[in-house]
Amino acid sequence: MCGIIGYTGKDSALTPVIEGLRRLEYRGYDSAGIAIPVEIGKPLFVEKRSGKLKNLEDALGDTPKSKSGIGHTRWATHGGPTDTNAHPHLDNEGKLALIHNGIIENYEQLRAELEKKGHKFKSETDTESVVHLLSDARKENNGDLAAAMRQVCKQLKGSFTLLAIHADKPTHIVGSRRNSPLVVGIGTGENFLASDVAAFISYTKKALELGQDQVVEITPDSIEVTDLTGQKISGKEFEISWDATAAER
Repeated sequence: MCGIIGYTGKDSALTPVIEGLRRLEYRGYDSAGIAIPVEIGKPLFVEKRSGKLKNLEDALGDTPKSKSGIGHTRWATHGGPTDTNAHPHLDNEGKLALIHNGIIENYEQLRAELEKKGHKFKSETDTESVVHLLSDARKENNGDLAAAMRQVCKQLKGSFTLLAIHADKPTHIVGSRRNSPLVVGIGTGENFLASDVAAFISYTKKALELGQDQVVEITPDSIEVTDLTGQKISGKEFEISWDATAAER
């Protein structure tokens, strides 16, 4: 199982993202990576490494400051455990990053169609087909990443959790799920998305459960959940009854 974490808020994103990945190590993984916006409209900063999380941390060095970001630990399915196959994956402009847990069953068909349209692929993963598809859908939806995610989810077969961030709206993170876990961590001036509440439990114990085929968009001060038609959904809030110490056992 892959581990997923997203943060947008008032503080540096690097600390909660790396801490979240560390708390998700129990899920098993063979590579890790992060994507953070550096400047509005400019390519994202991405670093990813095969092997242990420490390999990623050692490679980060002077990472640019950012108040939002996404992180991922990967357990290889399509494509071996290499730096190139590690997540996040980018569109050809380098401005859209995507991380994924699950299996996209129709990725080969999608990839063939996208390559015919001129998209260039770098990895062997099923995930990369989705980021290119999402890039096109975002343009078709006038830069609305949540609308693009809804459109793309209708085209995908399989099970997945998806998280995406774009440099044009760096404080916005969009996620979706189908037969794979995704929860929202509700903070004060900051919000989280993760595959498990353990990823953000040291920051907040207030969470929101997402239903099947739902799309969520978070900013530091807002959370909006919709179904695939765009209909808003209230979501189911709950309190986490255990603490960070218990999460480490």
